[in-house]
Amino acid sequence: PELSEEPPAEMVKMTKSKTFQAYLPNCHRTYSCIHCRAHLANHDELISKASVLFFMQSFQGSQGRAYLFNSVVNVGCGPAEERVLLTGLHAVADIYCENCKTTLGWKYEHAFESSQKYKEGKFIIELAHMIKDNGWE
Repeated sequence: PELSEEPPAEMVKMTKSKTFQAYLPNCHRTYSCIHCRAHLANHDELISKASVLFFMQSFQGSQGRAYLFNSVVNVGCGPAEERVLLTGLHAVADIYCENCKTTLGWKYEHAFESSQKYKEGKFIIELAHMIKDNGWE
């Protein structure tokens, strides 16, 4: 019999799983992209509702409510531009899912009003683009 360099068919394992840049721990509550399920943020990175109430505002995106996060994963960032938002003038950059390229929200690059400086370097993700994963009950 002729020798074959290919493994027998029963040994070949074909998968179509997606690969993300970063995976968040399965033991923590996380938020994922609703379109492709790429991990986006750990619940611990969500700016607390107490903080939001302290600053007397909730967050609104173009498609409804949004959450403010200290840090996110698996997102790309577009160029910064000045926009007048509900809370005044900010320099923001749109953020998008690195996996499926859906625009998710924005990153606050600069706040022009002193009361809004706490947002600098933080990320807004609209609820319409997120799903809760791992450990939510």
